[in-house]
Amino acid sequence: MRHGICILPDLTWSESRPRWVLAEEMGFDHAWTYDHLVWGRMPDSRWSACVPLLTAAAVVTDRIGLGAFVVSPNFRHPVAFSREVETLVDISDGRFLLGLGAGGTPDDLVLGQDPLTPGQKVDRFREFVGLLDRTLESDHVDADGEYYRARDMRLGRGSVRQRVPFILAGNGPRSIRFAARTGEAWATTGSPAKTIDEWFTTIGRCVEILDEELARHPGRRIDRYLHLDAAPRNSLESVDLFDEMVGRAAELGFTDVIACWPRDDEPYRASTDVLEAIAERGLSSGA
Repeated sequence: MRHGICILPDLTWSESRPRWVLAEEMGFDHAWTYDHLVWGRMPDSRWSACVPLLTAAAVVTDRIGLGAFVVSPNFRHPVAFSREVETLVDISDGRFLLGLGAGGTPDDLVLGQDPLTPGQKVDRFREFVGLLDRTLESDHVDADGEYYRARDMRLGRGSVRQRVPFILAGNGPRSIRFAARTGEAWATTGSPAKTIDEWFTTIGRCVEILDEELARHPGRRIDRYLHLDAAPRNSLESVDLFDEMVGRAAELGFTDVIACWPRDDEPYRASTDVLEAIAERGLSSGA
């Protein structure tokens, strides 16, 4: 099991920098931040942009993977974004982990776009992923899709597609099956639930869908990421709860888990003492 920590982008860089450095020193395999213009759970909070923040984190760290959880088409065009990906892959020396998802509210309305149905968002997401894949792999890309177009898009540094895994997020059947067929990994937050047991039941259903689709493609294997703090309790409330949740994730076949850096208030209210205790005993000591 690999362990990740998510650092919300609601801090200034001078406040955030020590956490990224410490995450590496603590032994985490990867560190993440969210990619939103406005996050629905903290709509009035100050908020930093994802790509510049990960770029800064790449400069002050050496080993740890650096992830976006998750980039969506809500305010991005795959052609323009491909240049940012190329650059971040270069600066991080291939440590960038690219989470991609269909996107939610309120980011889907910030630019004044017409609202899309959930099905249309998935369609747009699939087109976004396909065109991003092409622009990271091929030179002189042209495209005429339903949502995106491209004209002679050039590679900036040669193909980098093999250096950046697509970690495709999905909680619904269409997105999960798409991740199983297309991505190097799948990420999920499950569905809203009142208890930990109910939440893991929703995760189990997602895993079943993934496995059913993978069975249609013999020999295909992908990594599996679970965001622990999408659960109805914060994983870092205690060492015992963290170990329990990681253990249950392992039983379901997840290769990676992500917790959130403790905050004084919700969301993700917890004590940094728990985080420090887990790091001190060694992350691999849990499940």
